[in-house]
Amino acid sequence: MRFDVLTIFPEAFAGFVSVGVLAQAQANGLLQVRPHDLRDYTEDPHRTVDDRPYGGGAGMVMRVEPFAHGIEAVRSEMEADAEGARIRAVLLSSQGRLFRQDDARSWAKLDGLILLCGRYEGVDERVAAFVDDEVSIGDYVTTGGETAAAVVIEATARMIPGVVGRFESVEKDSFYRKARLGPPQYTRPADYRGHTVPEILLSGDHRRIASYREEEAWRKTVRNRPDLLALELEAREPHG
Repeated sequence: MRFDVLTIFPEAFAGFVSVGVLAQAQANGLLQVRPHDLRDYTEDPHRTVDDRPYGGGAGMVMRVEPFAHGIEAVRSEMEADAEGARIRAVLLSSQGRLFRQDDARSWAKLDGLILLCGRYEGVDERVAAFVDDEVSIGDYVTTGGETAAAVVIEATARMIPGVVGRFESVEKDSFYRKARLGPPQYTRPADYRGHTVPEILLSGDHRRIASYREEEAWRKTVRNRPDLLALELEAREPHG
């Protein structure tokens, strides 16, 4: 799978993709991460990517043309390499819908994901006409879309078989095909300054351990993310 990132700071991804599972996955030919300098898709001598907003206001707005040209160029390259390639262009935006684990699972089946990173006061609204989706990684604002792109790349890459050593580890993650958090985890020592590991986890009774972990996962969800319970109840309600 290919991840192509349109950004004015392509160098921001050099360290991120060169360590851990992403580095191993690239070395094993499971994925590629290709940052592109958005300024390469401009048409003026000054390689301008932003301009003053119509209607006035503070800051600068990123222009539509570089993003549109970048998407078209990357799509053409991917389709030349693989006819019928499944490609999705996604704008990272604080105004987009919330990115979820189900998106990562779905996008991991694609051949290519084109990620657009905004900056300044945002991007020209017309960019939305050239993308397939607009997502946010949370209800907050970062300086640019590069952080969000990194999150999407790693979350999606983990869903590609072979990227994580044992896919069983992925299936036990928070949010994987479930609207709840994962269970609490422990390792050695069994007692650290009076903080002990629950005895049931030391019992060797795998059925009781599985039941305990499920119960504790819901307990942690209620404590830390009660909003997820509403989603679970909504999913279980009969429709029609």
